[in-house]
Amino acid sequence: MLAFLFSAQPAAAQTKALFLDPTKPINARVNDLISKLTIEEKADQMMYNSKAIERLGIPAYNWWNEALHGVGRAGAATVFPQAIGLGATFDADLAKRVATAISDEARASYNAAVAKGYHQQYGGLTFWTPNINIFRDPRWGRGQETYGEDPTLTGRMGVAFVQGLQGDDPLHLKTAACAKHFAVHSGPEKLRHEFNAQATPQDLQETYLPAFHQLVDAKVEAVMCAYNATNGEPCCGNQYLLHDVLRQQWGFKGHIVSDCWALVDFYQGHKVVKTPAEAAALALERGVNLNCGSVYPSLPEAVKLGLTTEAKMDSSLAILLRTKFKLGLLDPRGSSPYDKLGPEVINSAQHRALAREAAQKSIVLLKNNGVLPLRNDLPKYFVTGPNAANLDALLGNYYGVNPEMKTILEGLVGGVQPGSQMQYRIGAMLDRPNTNGIDWVSGTARTVDATFVVLGINGLLEGEEGESIASPTFGDRLDYNLPKNQIDFLKKLREKNDKPIIAIITGGSPMNLAEVHELCDAVVLAWYPGEEGGNAVADVVFGKVSPSGKLPITFPKSLDQLPAYEDYHMAGRTYRYLAAEPMYPFGYGLSYAKFTYPSVKLASAKVARNKPVEVTATVTNSGKVEGEEVVQLYLTHPPKAGTQTPLFALKGFQRVRLAPGASTTVKFTLTPEMLALIDAKGRAVNASGPVKVWVGGALPSARSVALGASPAASIVLTVK
Repeated sequence: MLAFLFSAQPAAAQTKALFLDPTKPINARVNDLISKLTIEEKADQMMYNSKAIERLGIPAYNWWNEALHGVGRAGAATVFPQAIGLGATFDADLAKRVATAISDEARASYNAAVAKGYHQQYGGLTFWTPNINIFRDPRWGRGQETYGEDPTLTGRMGVAFVQGLQGDDPLHLKTAACAKHFAVHSGPEKLRHEFNAQATPQDLQETYLPAFHQLVDAKVEAVMCAYNATNGEPCCGNQYLLHDVLRQQWGFKGHIVSDCWALVDFYQGHKVVKTPAEAAALALERGVNLNCGSVYPSLPEAVKLGLTTEAKMDSSLAILLRTKFKLGLLDPRGSSPYDKLGPEVINSAQHRALAREAAQKSIVLLKNNGVLPLRNDLPKYFVTGPNAANLDALLGNYYGVNPEMKTILEGLVGGVQPGSQMQYRIGAMLDRPNTNGIDWVSGTARTVDATFVVLGINGLLEGEEGESIASPTFGDRLDYNLPKNQIDFLKKLREKNDKPIIAIITGGSPMNLAEVHELCDAVVLAWYPGEEGGNAVADVVFGKVSPSGKLPITFPKSLDQLPAYEDYHMAGRTYRYLAAEPMYPFGYGLSYAKFTYPSVKLASAKVARNKPVEVTATVTNSGKVEGEEVVQLYLTHPPKAGTQTPLFALKGFQRVRLAPGASTTVKFTLTPEMLALIDAKGRAVNASGPVKVWVGGALPSARSVALGASPAASIVLTVK
């Protein structure tokens, strides 16, 4: 009898549990696994740092991973331009290619780590990106993580990024993307754990929610609820946002994850409950499936207290586990087509070339008095400024690292011809005066043929709460100006100097560049351009490529033009509602080519309210060099007394490349949804009467033209 028992044990141990069988339906696998878990194990599986369950052969898994502009915090990876720079490309195809490269590297890194038995934070396949919040106010330190201030641009770029991250295999997720932070979240950083963002129904439906809706329609796998409250309820316990809108109206099927330690804010910040058990029950009841933080281990206690039920836990866990199974996290090696990706794709030559292309297209030329493009064979150049040799000026936040980062100094040095000289001195510190008072720099600048001065900000001064260690305001930028010492430094460079001075500005948010614009011959906005940033800057300033980036956010002249930072009403904000003249308008950016818009036509000058209409525009490069242009379509509806009507609204954009003298026709289709307005109650209202259709290379404003943009072509469409 004993012999029989011992001989039977190996056979029983080798019997595969249903949940481990990749040939079985996912729902059956999920239900089988849940049936085998204790209530404590269920709670732990709903934590971001879920522990291994050895008796079931389930490895540990940490859900927290980052890939905002490259695989982050996990070793060598290709570092692409920060998200705001990618937004400046206005190129959804490029965003998808970038995200595809990132997910290739993510899978390769994951495959290598699991082969070694590593199951660490930042080593998995669930990425908490993209950030599709609206960059409504330039003071927000995390605005650099977004694609800008416009919901149309944000939605298109975000959808493309999700598609690249998640892949196109019908049975397997390549990685899981996450739309964050849901919703109405954009500072202040200092108050985010207790702040209540109040948004009108119109602002919700017109500005804060559309991009999230588009990503849900694109089947994004996860949505992250925000720290703050919206209209009186914490976002991670918000009945309207999580249940009524996300689950019921939009039909979201993926999982909801809390921002990290946001559930602790229920009792420490928002004070809507008193204990962790009550916080756990509230979040569970409102639909949060995954807790980044420390609260969901209290779920068993919440069940004992009658605050929720184990059946509710089961239903919530089932949603979360479906993501695990779609990723193949419990499948045998070789079950997924992505298991074949190896380390050779990480920082490959192809990915470096893509990073360079993305950086080139992200760069925005803000001013050019004719000095650019600059010859790369002049006798003598000078590079100076606090961000010229600064790696932080390439990175922004939520970054990965790379063994071959190209600073702006390195790129410029590599861009000049042999025989030419190039000198470098830092000249000024980032945000404080030189303490010795000695100036060797301005004299040098007067002796060279051209000076590059690399100014701006970096992640020390702007970013997330706690990360920007030189920021006294928790990463936000409540002072809109560049640090005073940088402006003083620039003034010294300009004194008695008639040689060209080219300013290269780094940063992830609008800043006051009025004096920089006045003092310099050219102003180049490089954002946080990633590992190939230095090479891309050199490519632009020396004319290897023509600049083609466009501003995804308005640069006001001062913060006095804006409402209070804590005010979430859109009135007076962004290009859609800012009546004051900005420093640099949304959609603006110069080129070495010269693009003109001789005509725009409608398939029909009148259209029924429920019918689409086709718009065609001719674009001509009347300049002397080849270049790419971002063709932008805006609508202007007639204002109505007592209603909040956008001054302009971006509804479409396309990139075109044109040789000198060439023309092309660009087509847009305006759907009834695009033509509709949102009323004060948040309802879509069909357009009626005359609607002005603008097509051009920048916001169709007088300021754009004054800065050098070509006038937009326009035509009136009558909606019957």
